[in-house]
Amino acid sequence: MPKIVILDAHTTNPGDLSWKPISQLGDLKIYDRTSGNQIYQRARYAEVLIVNKVPLDQYYIGRLRKLKLICTLATGYNNIDVDAAAHFGVTVCNAVGYSTPSVAQHVFSLLLEMTNRVGLHSTDVRAGGWTKAPDWCYWKSPMTELAGKTMGIYGFGKIGQQVAQIALAFGMKVIANRKNMNQQPLPQIEYVSLERLFSESDVLSLHAPLTEENRGIVNAARLSKMKPSALLINTGRGGLVNELDLKNALLNGTIAGAGLDVLSQEPPPAGHPLTGLPNCLVTPHHAWATRESRQRLIGIVAENIKAFLAGRPKNVVN
Repeated sequence: MPKIVILDAHTTNPGDLSWKPISQLGDLKIYDRTSGNQIYQRARYAEVLIVNKVPLDQYYIGRLRKLKLICTLATGYNNIDVDAAAHFGVTVCNAVGYSTPSVAQHVFSLLLEMTNRVGLHSTDVRAGGWTKAPDWCYWKSPMTELAGKTMGIYGFGKIGQQVAQIALAFGMKVIANRKNMNQQPLPQIEYVSLERLFSESDVLSLHAPLTEENRGIVNAARLSKMKPSALLINTGRGGLVNELDLKNALLNGTIAGAGLDVLSQEPPPAGHPLTGLPNCLVTPHHAWATRESRQRLIGIVAENIKAFLAGRPKNVVN
């Protein structure tokens, strides 16, 4: 049986799920976290190496002589030198589609908290605010209805499309910008330029993978084109946003608010420009992490390993 090593298992499975789909395929060794100086010692006999965020560059891949397959516990694989892996004859496979329902759900968790302020009002009731109120109802901040508003989506893959369907169910108009603008749009979806996307959206949700071309695509110039009432949501990649520009836009009222599940540096340093703003919700990159999503992820990685061992690798990125 092949030797299988997971180097950073904890964020996928802190103990509430089963690794059986993978353990039944080989001799499995699991590490919750692995630092750079531990990689070689832990992985040197591995034929199959599974990582989430542990960096694997040419130095490590070239030294791991028994390695045949790297599987990511993620869709993204920026932490892996895929060219070096190809050079050394190592196949790299990612996991696709496992988090679509979970991330789309989180988009609307952030959005509805900004439009309805459920947390704020529940906290106030718990503190006795309703008991002391002179009227039978009250609100501590304006609330906004989604019906009739425009949802803009940047990046229109599986997650972006799922967000679009939920937005339509709320009665929103949906516009989108994607890499291949010539592709036939889905019913009730209009593909628009970046200029229109930023200027027309009441809610702008980011779902594109990070590339050198779109790094910092949400910057001061584009934020200035947005409506003062607009809300920005990012569950894609932190690097899509120039964070200092967003901070200034939120402080100056250029846009009304933001909901972020990703930042350019994770975990963020103390004093990060966005984590202390009252009109910016930040969650710790957990949009993907429902129990169901994480179990699907383990299953997809197991299927990737099984397919590779059968000589029919799938989800290959190199």
